[in-house]
Amino acid sequence: MMRREEITITIDGKECKGTFGQTILEIAREHGIYIPTMCYLTKVLPIASCRMCVVEVEGVEGFILSCQEKAVNGAVITTQNAELFKERQNIMKLYNVNHPLECGVCDQSGECELQNKTMEFGLSEQNFTAKDVARPVENWGYVSYDPSLCIMCEKCVRVSTEITGDEALKVKFGGYSSVIENIKPDKNFATLGEAASVCPVGALVDTNFKYTSNAWELTKIPSSCPHCGAGHDITYEVKKGKIYRVSNEAEFSTMCSASRYGFEFANENVQKDTQAFNRAIEAFRSAKSIIFSKEISNEEALILQKLKEKYGYRLISHEARAYQKFMRAYSQVSGKSLYNGDLKKLSESQAIIVVGSRVNDDAPLVKYSINKASKHNRARVCYMHPIEDSNISTIVTQFIKYEPLSEEGVIALLAETLLRDKDVPAQIRDVLEELDIGNISAETNIGEEELEALAKSLLKKRNFSLVVGEDLYSHPRAENIAKMVALIQKYANFNVIAIPPAGNAMGVSLICDLDDEIEGKTVGYNAKGDFTLSAMGSGDLDMPSLIQQEGTLTSIDKRVVPINVALDYGGYVLNDIANELGLDAEYTICYTKELPTQKGFKAVEFDTLPNSYDVLGNENRGYLLDEVSVELDESIEEPIEVDGIDGAVIYNCNPQEHFSPFTAKSKILPNQPYLLGSKQFAIASKLKDGDSVKFTLNNIEFKRVFKIDTSLKGTIALNPTYDMGLSTALLSSYRFSRLEKIGS
Repeated sequence: MMRREEITITIDGKECKGTFGQTILEIAREHGIYIPTMCYLTKVLPIASCRMCVVEVEGVEGFILSCQEKAVNGAVITTQNAELFKERQNIMKLYNVNHPLECGVCDQSGECELQNKTMEFGLSEQNFTAKDVARPVENWGYVSYDPSLCIMCEKCVRVSTEITGDEALKVKFGGYSSVIENIKPDKNFATLGEAASVCPVGALVDTNFKYTSNAWELTKIPSSCPHCGAGHDITYEVKKGKIYRVSNEAEFSTMCSASRYGFEFANENVQKDTQAFNRAIEAFRSAKSIIFSKEISNEEALILQKLKEKYGYRLISHEARAYQKFMRAYSQVSGKSLYNGDLKKLSESQAIIVVGSRVNDDAPLVKYSINKASKHNRARVCYMHPIEDSNISTIVTQFIKYEPLSEEGVIALLAETLLRDKDVPAQIRDVLEELDIGNISAETNIGEEELEALAKSLLKKRNFSLVVGEDLYSHPRAENIAKMVALIQKYANFNVIAIPPAGNAMGVSLICDLDDEIEGKTVGYNAKGDFTLSAMGSGDLDMPSLIQQEGTLTSIDKRVVPINVALDYGGYVLNDIANELGLDAEYTICYTKELPTQKGFKAVEFDTLPNSYDVLGNENRGYLLDEVSVELDESIEEPIEVDGIDGAVIYNCNPQEHFSPFTAKSKILPNQPYLLGSKQFAIASKLKDGDSVKFTLNNIEFKRVFKIDTSLKGTIALNPTYDMGLSTALLSSYRFSRLEKIGS
């Protein structure tokens, strides 16, 4: 990237350094100089609707909007004087015209920017009025909108458009009668909760939270997302042992809907059951394998690893194991233990390729970053997948459809296209040149002209990103696929993100020496075993959920982030069992400083981990993993021929709001695990809308109601897995499979 020119400006008599292209407001904030704003939101482009950020620039007539005005070298700027104060005071008077005096019952009271600025600019009376109009409250599902409270700052519209990409909100202009309009009310987007989170007044609020508590009565407990794998910041807001809502640092960061609304997963009313604990110890003494889900902390994963080292258990966590093998093969080519991309780099990209992930549902924070790149940088986005996704149609500039099971050929074609003019080692060039492009194109169903169009779209672009997902990790040829992906990173200069499976799969894959096959008797941890430890409240011994314990998770940004106790738990924890079996730690978080440094973790105490953002939005949460060098092995193989999957095809994919049995416990999120199929799928499988159907995957029986989804094309159906309880962790196969119907 080009290094920006340094500039110097003077703000209120203080010399301030910045870089060419920064706004006056950005430089002022960097130097701790306060300029008031109402509509400004760091994570979106300047809105410039409120005029509160006006400043004076020496030699320039009139007031200047500091949020959008680029700083010029040598500029002398004044942010506070009598004229500016009067201007801002008049703006506040306009905001307060006919604003309902509902502070006593308004959900925003106590954290309302209108209240704060009214006090700041000394408005004790209103000396003019405007004729009011009737504006009824609207219920939009997850959020409610009160137009009479709205100050038209447009933050919610920008979040809906630039961040979440649901594009549901727009301004309906009408002078004093202007309102925010929901143009997609039938969709009932949970992502509107993110739009509500940035509302500075009480106009847009969570329907579930409305009129339930005053903001100042809630205790705020900072933590990290336990669901989607992004590890983004969240804050549990608690009163009298109950979570009322989940919020975040909405000025800078974005939260998935599962965290915002899927917080009702505590294992409640648990006490220590001595007899069950003793049975658990006996089960561990007789077991040969421990099966566990990826919904555990880094510290719990380390405890299981230490028990393996002491007793020789086989550790089984299917999704984390597939990811572990993929990343180990990837590292042999890249030479580093971690992929080189992150969400910030992704959002700054001008060209993005997504392969092997239904990214809108698999990884919302990744989708948000792609949407941001599209809206801010006009990024070219190529989406490669067997299923077209209407949810991302507004940001995808090229959709390339390929056949299920042909991913190795897809990545080979992609590598050949992107590395064609690059300087690569001779042995790699030989493999790429020997590829039978015509045969692979026929097998994948990708036309050579599609690849040429992709290559052409990348011309004159910079900051390239490649996003790969779960469809690749469980593929029979995953390790060769991983090596070819790493070649693209290494020689085509792509930032790569290999999306970890949801939960804490990345942490588990780095910490645990995982096995492929189960042997002997089993203990299950949030998974079914001969003896089951469960945070779901349905096993042989209760365990705490991730909302009831301290520890850390590993995020998609390769950051180790803290989780904290939001709700009490009275039972035994894994550390109690470990101590009984010969380990020695007073608390689970004693293992935080013992996380393996040879895998990139740092020997730091849990209580020293930060969890905040600075005023500029720089993340200061936990710590970044260190990159570890890996011995190189750049040998790759040609793709092998595959038979493909004929007939009606099932694709295991959860909806965006759900990731695991823990989100399935939510009373707010919809819990309708339908088998959603295309009309062609319905015909091929002889199903009608509303039919009940039973089928088996990985020896797990699914019972589903079939619904036709007209947006789907091809003989394919989406099958959710989040509602399968402790059986979910037993699923291990490739995500696509042929429907073998066994009954109705």
